[in-house]
Amino acid sequence: MSISPFFLQLRSSYQSELDDLSFDSEGRDVLRQRLAQKRKELGFLLQMIELSPEMVAVIFHQGFQFKKPSVLEHLLAQEPEEFPEWDSLADAIQLSPWSQDLAQQILQEPMGAWFMTVAAGLEYMYSRPNAASTVVPEDEDEQDEDADQGLSDEDTGRNVLDSDADAASGALERAAAGAAWMAEQGFDSKE
Repeated sequence: MSISPFFLQLRSSYQSELDDLSFDSEGRDVLRQRLAQKRKELGFLLQMIELSPEMVAVIFHQGFQFKKPSVLEHLLAQEPEEFPEWDSLADAIQLSPWSQDLAQQILQEPMGAWFMTVAAGLEYMYSRPNAASTVVPEDEDEQDEDADQGLSDEDTGRNVLDSDADAASGALERAAAGAAWMAEQGFDSKE
């Protein structure tokens, strides 16, 4: 499966957001309660759908049923300007009853349909943990040419894990910035 740089970058942030919501400081599983609380804050979260869609998309965790995986896999290969219209995904994605009200509120926003498409893509990737291990790099054609010429990734200096490393590096930088901000607000550092 080919995943666009857009979705590759958001994948680790989405995973991190769900991980952060999953357990309290004593190690108890509180994901269900925290997601319920986050869903109640939808009015505030709507401000973030364009800048940090991965932080808002978690409200739809386990709220989609994917009836046509091939449509979602095609979506994951697209960049944001190439996304299909949300309405065109109706045959491929079914919303659970509890998530339909949330979706209706979001779809009234200017970027609502775009956001719903992003949320579905992120949740699809999350629900298929083996999808990350079958990622085909975007520059597959270039790599095929190198292979035809007998060149390996080592010969070309290319590392197929660079995009994941870049995404992880960005997530670490955001986590460090968040920790620094929390320390400035008077909270104890985790370190």
